[in-house]
Amino acid sequence: MSAEPQFTVRSELSREMTQRKAPRQRVVQRFGNPFWLVFAASLWMASVANLPLWRALTQVLTAGPNAWAFEGGMLLIIAASLAGLLSLLAWRWTLKPALIALLLVAACGAYFMMTYHVVIDASMMVNALQTDAREVRDLLSGKLLAFLLVLGVAPSIVIWRWPVAYGHWMRRLWQNLALALAAVLVAGLAVFASFSPLASTMHNHHDVRYLINPLNSLYAVGALAAKPLQRNNSSVVPAGLDAHLAAAVPSARPPLLMLVLGETGRSGNFGLNGYARDTTPELARQGVATFRDAWSCGTSTAASVPCMFSGMGRVGFEARKHNAEGLLDVIQHAGMAVLWLDNQSGCKGTCDRVPSVNTSNLQHPALCPGGECYDGIMLEGLDQRIAALPAERRAKGVVLVLHQLGSHGPAYHLRSPQAYKRFMPECASNDLQNCSRAELVNAYDNSVAYTDHFLASAVDWLKTQQTAWDPAMVYVADHGESLGENNLYLHGMPYLIAPDVQKHVPWITWLSAGFEHRSAINTTCLRNDANVRVSHDNYFHSVLGLLGIRSKVYQPQLDAYAHCANLPGAVAQAAAGPQTTLLRNEPFAAPGLAVAQTAAVKALTLQQR
Repeated sequence: MSAEPQFTVRSELSREMTQRKAPRQRVVQRFGNPFWLVFAASLWMASVANLPLWRALTQVLTAGPNAWAFEGGMLLIIAASLAGLLSLLAWRWTLKPALIALLLVAACGAYFMMTYHVVIDASMMVNALQTDAREVRDLLSGKLLAFLLVLGVAPSIVIWRWPVAYGHWMRRLWQNLALALAAVLVAGLAVFASFSPLASTMHNHHDVRYLINPLNSLYAVGALAAKPLQRNNSSVVPAGLDAHLAAAVPSARPPLLMLVLGETGRSGNFGLNGYARDTTPELARQGVATFRDAWSCGTSTAASVPCMFSGMGRVGFEARKHNAEGLLDVIQHAGMAVLWLDNQSGCKGTCDRVPSVNTSNLQHPALCPGGECYDGIMLEGLDQRIAALPAERRAKGVVLVLHQLGSHGPAYHLRSPQAYKRFMPECASNDLQNCSRAELVNAYDNSVAYTDHFLASAVDWLKTQQTAWDPAMVYVADHGESLGENNLYLHGMPYLIAPDVQKHVPWITWLSAGFEHRSAINTTCLRNDANVRVSHDNYFHSVLGLLGIRSKVYQPQLDAYAHCANLPGAVAQAAAGPQTTLLRNEPFAAPGLAVAQTAAVKALTLQQR
């Protein structure tokens, strides 16, 4: 072959490749500046990924031109804010990864806010970060996959394939700064133009600010990252080092106190508390006492559990400048044995310094089907577990903490064995909006029915221990749950705007005759005080009071059982009538409680000195 034909072939191939590259080059010339990528992604997230926000605004605004103008202003504010943030990352190695990550975060946020009507704040972000594999499995659904594909994966593919010309780094720096300045200016003008309706909406509808996606997630992560700057987490301040047991009454045996930490318990769905359905028949036969007006420290496990075990109260715990030892540490300082059994996703730091056992992954043909265990597994082998505790501590008494899986949602149907599904048909899906209200409540009530059986079984086991111990049980749930009221589901709403059903929790007490004798606390008196308002603020001091532990950190005015101790008898108390003056907490803290909380925090601080 001659050289001329070869040259001709190469020329034709080069011309064909040039023609193929021409459209891409034109795209790069026209839209290759990172500005366009930032603009497109910001507009996509501000509009499509904020469907929960637009849904909420249509419910609180009167339809018409003013509402449309306000929503347009909100769209502009969100898009400009995102563009301003992303402009700082508009570099060759950071822009596309940051955009893809933010798109996936926005897709997940949109799904959960749209499906369960939750909002995203720092506490909800803590819940997300502490979610274990079992909880993730309960949340997986085809709808979640669809949201991720449409809102996250599809635009991420477009972004990854988008040709971008970054240019020289100095030019890129000035363009990024210019874009950030322009975005701030646009957002500021939009805020100024819509200030009156914006301020009114944010003031009257606090939940709206937590729906702005994905800025809500970014703000929540930032708030969590700033925590170490606000609080010293490098050490744990000792508390209750002076703790000791009060002198026991003659013939008293060592106490065996079982603290059952309930999960997702709605006080109003317990038959003992006046619910129309008899969800707690077994407990009713055990002669327990209940506080019907009990309130939680938070609306999530991560918030409530450390708070209720802290002794600082809700207000003091949120304002603390350092972490301190809690209830279980004080009990150990008093010389007693402590054991934490967990059928949940962990103790949130509460059991870090005490012996603990995780039962959620044990193997049991009846109690652990499908890779997770019903709460009854925690009662298996308790005698052997107690016998393994140090003998010198057992001689002074034993405290068992049983952390339930309880009524953890959204897969409520998985929380009860078939034998305890009394209310049918039940919702058998984690996409709660696809179930009727009746089916959803049935599934939840079935989980309460199993909790009733579990607690009654715990009492039955405690009764078998009365030859060696003076047993008692206290059951308190960590937080409540929304079951579709006002289109809200699950829990974790910011405390100040959370509905009562997420904060109103059950508090149930069973005392054996021996424990009544040693503590001088009368169950009849407790039943008469069923309507006294109590809260998690009372929990720390009430448990210490039950055990007869004395310390500077013990505040008797916050002991929910103190009123019923040292009485001449049940008849005298019955004649006196129910107590109504116990210091109480949320949803509105009484002035006297604030004083008591301050005293508790000061007492903890004194331990440090």
